[in-house]
Amino acid sequence: MAKKQFKAESKRLLDLMINSIYTHREIFLREIISNASDALDKRYYASLTDSGVGVSKEDLGIVITSDKENRVLTVSDNGIGMSMEELENNLGVIARSGTLQFKQQLDDSADISAIGQFGVGFYSAFMVSSRIRVITRRQGADTAYCWESTGADGYTITEATREEVGTDVIMELKEDTEDDKYSEFLEEGTIGRLVKKFSNYIRYPISGMVSRYEEKTGSTEDKPEYEKVSRMEVLNSMIPLWNRPKSEVTTEEYNDFYRQSFGDYSVPHRVIHMSVEGQVTFKALLFIPSQLPYDFYMKDFEKGLRLFSNGVMIMDKCGEVLPDSFRFVRGLVDSPDLSLNISREILQHDRQLRIIAKSIEKRIRTELDKMLANEREEYEKFYGVFGRSLKYQIASDFDPKSAELADLLLFASSKEGKLTTLAEYVERMPQEQQYIYYATGESMNLINGLPQAELLNDKGYEMLYFTEEVDEFDARRINSYKDKEFRSVNNDDLGIEAEDKETTEEDKTLQNGVVNFVKETLGNEVKEVVISKKLKSHAVCLSAGMGMSFEMEKYFSAAQPDSNIRADRVLEMNPEHPVFAKLRETMMSDPVKAADYARILYVQAQLMAGLLPDSPNDYTDMIYKLM
Repeated sequence: MAKKQFKAESKRLLDLMINSIYTHREIFLREIISNASDALDKRYYASLTDSGVGVSKEDLGIVITSDKENRVLTVSDNGIGMSMEELENNLGVIARSGTLQFKQQLDDSADISAIGQFGVGFYSAFMVSSRIRVITRRQGADTAYCWESTGADGYTITEATREEVGTDVIMELKEDTEDDKYSEFLEEGTIGRLVKKFSNYIRYPISGMVSRYEEKTGSTEDKPEYEKVSRMEVLNSMIPLWNRPKSEVTTEEYNDFYRQSFGDYSVPHRVIHMSVEGQVTFKALLFIPSQLPYDFYMKDFEKGLRLFSNGVMIMDKCGEVLPDSFRFVRGLVDSPDLSLNISREILQHDRQLRIIAKSIEKRIRTELDKMLANEREEYEKFYGVFGRSLKYQIASDFDPKSAELADLLLFASSKEGKLTTLAEYVERMPQEQQYIYYATGESMNLINGLPQAELLNDKGYEMLYFTEEVDEFDARRINSYKDKEFRSVNNDDLGIEAEDKETTEEDKTLQNGVVNFVKETLGNEVKEVVISKKLKSHAVCLSAGMGMSFEMEKYFSAAQPDSNIRADRVLEMNPEHPVFAKLRETMMSDPVKAADYARILYVQAQLMAGLLPDSPNDYTDMIYKLM
């Protein structure tokens, strides 16, 4: 029979299908299996309306066979088959889908889940095949036909022989090259892996050859002998776990699915099983891990959920349906309502995706809120693993919604040293307390040593410990919680004062003299020197004013060493401390020594604030000289 040319844009369009639309060669098997599944759906649907079809759902299936010697891979089904006209229309016209036309003829109640909407999936097989033959016999027909093509140069259709109704797609694989090993698609292991990856939840059995070593008949316990046995077995599980009612799925089944699907052999912290109907119908199976993925904080980490359309995997990681705030969640979404592009690899960004993402975000948030409210110990375990992720999301995202995560944050607190939420902190605040107080430092012990903490403790005001660099960025990002502003203990204005002692004009004059001397000695190293309103037992402390904090300065110094970003330095002095009197006395008797005292006090204030002096050697020399 004479070769026919494709009715679309022939070579150029087919080259586009093979080389541009699909980015991974292995998906060709998914496409061929999906077409076979569509054909099975059509025959099953026909059996419901035509008693002459004479087939039950249990009779239907797909078989994959490989012939390594001849480099032939065959996918067979006993679906509806195609007539000569259908072969001409479906395979002779690229980008025309018989499945789509079939679905358009059905009413909405039909139980059919064909996804071959674009008529191009079949041609992905040319990515790995040098020649393809399709032998098919239509339901109710006596004659079979063979469609054959080597690619864009055209195709032929001839009569053929096939005893049963159905279709064989026979792919002769290309020869291997140094870069491309097409023969891997003939291996049992590769076939089984691809079926499980892409088509594990096709509703019909997909059978393929499986080989394993079994003990020989007649071997004994003392002398066991084994032989390689190959047999056809079902490769797919068919019934998705997420399609079963939650009440019928055991915890062990969830855990096994999680381990097998995501390669994490720890038990997930939480399982969220969703079934949503409405504007968009979808099911989701979500897992909150109990341990941090090894690459979670690496730049190459990719968030996302696996995406299925009627049980066929479309994407391994779809980031659009998982919010950044919950990027640690693993799982999958399956929806019949997704709008796919013609390659079925990339989702069209549309309203359906946004609806799914919003629903998933709300459900994850609800689950975490419930855990925090009712299972505090479990929530603290979760927070110990993923709390930092929530903090970084607040700090890095300028979407106002991110600040809503503040309710999920936990901080160590001076109140019995326990973790507390911001809501719990505000609820415990005395009526007269104006701010949510926090202190930054590398550890709780170092923070407790801050001079500024004394006044808060005397007032009975609780203090949050910010021991991670991101904490203060969050405080500034959130700004206020339940109308209470955040205020660092290093701020020069805490909104509270120590008890004032009566100070005469003469005392004020003497104090100002010391302050002016210290400011003149330190020069541009400090912005101001002031009499402190919050120091008690300490002689000095260092505050950062209302702008950048010392912790932010340290962060930017590490991230951008050449930036010279620097917080203001305000040296606060305690006029009631004996050191202040000694300094004032020394100013009169030995101004040079008094200047050394001033510099030593400044370095001590830096060290207590967690800052290194500009010149440790000069500080050491001053101590030596005084000793």
